[in-house]
Amino acid sequence: MEVAKELLEGNKIELKVEVETDRVNDALQKAYKKVVKDVSLPGFRKGKVPRKVLEARYGKEVLHRDAFDIIIPRAYSEAVESTGIEPIAQPEVNDFYIAENEPATFVAVVEVKPEVELGEYTGLGIEKEEVEVTEDDIESHLSRTQEQHSQLESTDRELVEDGDFVIIDFEGYVDDEKFPGGTAEEYTLEIGSASFIPGFEEQLIGKKVGEEVEIEVSFPEEYQAENLAGKDALFKVNIKEIKVKKLPELNDDFAKEVSDFDTLAELREDIKERLSKQKKEKVEREFEDELIKTVSDNAEVDVSETLVNNELDMMYQNMEYSLSMQGLKIDDYFSHFGFDEETWRDKNRDEAASRAKSNLVLEAIAKKEGIEASDEEIDNRIEEIAEEGERSADEIKALLQLQGQLEGLVHSITIKKVIDYLEENN
Repeated sequence: MEVAKELLEGNKIELKVEVETDRVNDALQKAYKKVVKDVSLPGFRKGKVPRKVLEARYGKEVLHRDAFDIIIPRAYSEAVESTGIEPIAQPEVNDFYIAENEPATFVAVVEVKPEVELGEYTGLGIEKEEVEVTEDDIESHLSRTQEQHSQLESTDRELVEDGDFVIIDFEGYVDDEKFPGGTAEEYTLEIGSASFIPGFEEQLIGKKVGEEVEIEVSFPEEYQAENLAGKDALFKVNIKEIKVKKLPELNDDFAKEVSDFDTLAELREDIKERLSKQKKEKVEREFEDELIKTVSDNAEVDVSETLVNNELDMMYQNMEYSLSMQGLKIDDYFSHFGFDEETWRDKNRDEAASRAKSNLVLEAIAKKEGIEASDEEIDNRIEEIAEEGERSADEIKALLQLQGQLEGLVHSITIKKVIDYLEENN
């Protein structure tokens, strides 16, 4: 097989491919066997029409389309491999020529990864933040844990104060008519939580248990229910009870209740260790992000719409998978936030462009520095995946190959090694 490569505008490559005669004749014969199955002619049983008779009746062209469908995938793949190009889209294939006992030819035009002009990527001198867990950090964590294990208790106090939890019945009216969702009984509302319509909670402060109160508010202009957005509303509220939050005492008993530790001191030490680990991971992520952003900003590369759209596709698939793990459907997610896939893509286009550029730059550094994922590193990563689930490493590897995801795994290992390289040479 012969291939001629020509660089076109817009990061496109034209491949002129010539396929040897033997493969052409073999493909034509396979095409005949496929086509003849559905052919019936007088004097012949269905599927038994000789090839010469078939071609004489319908023309030799009757086999050409199917023969090309057999030839092109393999020939195109070999052309890509032999020229070393990296396509990022499906090719446009045209200018077919095929005839028995002659070489076949076709032209494939495909967009490829753009050339990257690397800037400085070593000796950047980016500083990594020092990790420190303070007593305030530990106290804040303990306070949140107290909040999580708090209980609401009734109080004899009759007047509502900021921070109270009030049990209320209410009916909401717009234009003197009740509206859907505007009525509730035994509703628990935390005063000061800003969880209700703006202005509602504040008007309950100073009111008395047993008192029926009329509260006037306005729905925000951007309120999710369009039929209520910007409308004035009247709520008739009956204050039935006041409750206050009771926090557990911070002592050894508290430690035993909320953890596997016997003393508060042990719990504090465990919190310190966990916070330290979380902070280190956060600092490491931020440091890596800054490294990647800097080397990306220092580089020059033309990020095409194809690359941006490919990145958006990957982001969408990752989000869809993440939501499915939570038992959610992506359409329901979009509906909840009031937008659709097209709106989501528009909002995330800049982020996708940034990611696409960063990927290209990191790949270019890997190529320049000869950074690759070794067989041992690939096998180790597959072993780690296997340990997290119930399949063997061989099963995981076979599954990745079957789903076409092994290349992605190798790519992720390589990119991680590039980031490690950037850190070491920062």
